[in-house]
Amino acid sequence: MTSFTDLRLAEPLLKALNDEGYQTPTPIQAQAIPPVMEGRNLLGIAQTGTGKTAAFALPILHRLAADRRPAPRKGCRVLVLSPTRELCSQIADSFRAYGRHLGISVAVVFGGVGHRPQVQALARGVDVLVAAPGRLLDLMDQRAADISGTEIFVLDEADQMLDLGFVKPIRRIVSQLSHRRQNLFFSATMPREISGLADELLNDPVKVSVTPVSTTAERVRQRVIHIESGKKRALLAELLADPEMKRTLVFTRTKRGADRVARHLEGGGTKVAAIHGNKSQRQREIALEDFKRSRIDVLVATDIAARGIDVDLVSHVINYELPEVPEAYVHRIGRTARAGASGIAISLCDAEERDQLRAIERLTRQQIPHEDRRNDASIVADKTPPRRDDGERSSGPGRGQRRDGGNARNGHRGGGRHQEARREDGGRRDGEQRRHNGGEQRPRQNGNGAQHQNARGPRQHERSRDGQDGTALQDVGFLSRPAHGQNGRRDGDRAPKHSHAYRDNDNRAHHGRGHHRANQPSSGNERPRRPGLDRGGRNGGRPSREDRDAG
Repeated sequence: MTSFTDLRLAEPLLKALNDEGYQTPTPIQAQAIPPVMEGRNLLGIAQTGTGKTAAFALPILHRLAADRRPAPRKGCRVLVLSPTRELCSQIADSFRAYGRHLGISVAVVFGGVGHRPQVQALARGVDVLVAAPGRLLDLMDQRAADISGTEIFVLDEADQMLDLGFVKPIRRIVSQLSHRRQNLFFSATMPREISGLADELLNDPVKVSVTPVSTTAERVRQRVIHIESGKKRALLAELLADPEMKRTLVFTRTKRGADRVARHLEGGGTKVAAIHGNKSQRQREIALEDFKRSRIDVLVATDIAARGIDVDLVSHVINYELPEVPEAYVHRIGRTARAGASGIAISLCDAEERDQLRAIERLTRQQIPHEDRRNDASIVADKTPPRRDDGERSSGPGRGQRRDGGNARNGHRGGGRHQEARREDGGRRDGEQRRHNGGEQRPRQNGNGAQHQNARGPRQHERSRDGQDGTALQDVGFLSRPAHGQNGRRDGDRAPKHSHAYRDNDNRAHHGRGHHRANQPSSGNERPRRPGLDRGGRNGGRPSREDRDAG
């Protein structure tokens, strides 16, 4: 077949195709459209960028135009399931573009946005509903969606949707559909284990395969650069300095990795944006629109952008990290060399990714050209310590370890108000530190005029109040903390039952010990208890219940 007119599509569809500039069907379209128009079940396999969306959208619109009827309330006549929000939006746009002269209603349902507009769109029913499985199940549980009257069911990117993580949602959705429906499965890859699961859901399907399983686009020039993991960012910046890289997609394995790469490139002056599952729907739409309109040169993405995102004139695809699943490599590099154009795919491979590279070469049945940039002195390794998943650096002292002379003990990292206080009283702190280093420890006057000896040594972490005369917080009010020597007790210990209350200032000046215990030998393990505020607000100890009874 040489044109769409040979497929005997409805005249409004041919007019819309002419408006879009489409004249000749692709191989998958030429083979899939006739059986779908006849109402047959179909399993279509074709690589990305070959027009799979039009292969099922055009015959579906033709059938809807030939059999006009109102859509069921809270339901749809055609249900299309897609794995990502971006692909849902793209499929819905294709239905609207091809059916612009038919008056077909199209709705999109996916997460990341409010429920109310989607519930309102489904209230009176729609002809075509494009949905992500998660949000559709939510609406079904709320009884805001009823898919029992669906006539045609389409599962796009069937290999990913029918992966082990999506089996239960798909089966649950299929169980609510009518048994007299038409089933269409389309995907770029179809491994054997996924094909067996698809055979269970499809009844006597027509199988259409225009390319071997998991073959890459012929017009994509591929190469692999072997590089150390710590030099990947520097090498990526070097590659992007090429003026020919006008519109480049960079793929990472994780969301945090995408953000880190984007920040690194942005720091070097590159116009870049990141897109992944943690971004809001609005942020993802803005990033894609800026990339399509060339407002940014680089789009860093996870594999959510590797499936079905149709961006014209992508010159290069860079795999900053190789995917864990070999099939994802086919989808990634399929973002370039679309609609007859050519493209370049570059993969950065470190020592830990050798197994993924071998799996990709086995799957695609080809040997990818290699380039070794290891031990290249012109590439400077990234000195930024790697970060853990919780965002903290993996190197350096951990929680509870000492750093900077004890200022970071017990989880204190020297930041916040404590760091500001150290800056404000820097002169006084320097003087005190010099006295500590020289072994000199001058007694200070406490609130009652008695001398208070600081015996904690140079590791004492003192904090001062703003505008005060240098009195440390530990000596003010209820924060008063007497130093302890060899025979003292640490703060917070309860006083023994035979001890007496602090009776005068002299007793408090001697490390908080009463006259009953002052003359007794100490074992060295006893510590002074924490004093409090007396009724007059002065620095003094509060008697315990036993002391009051004894008095």
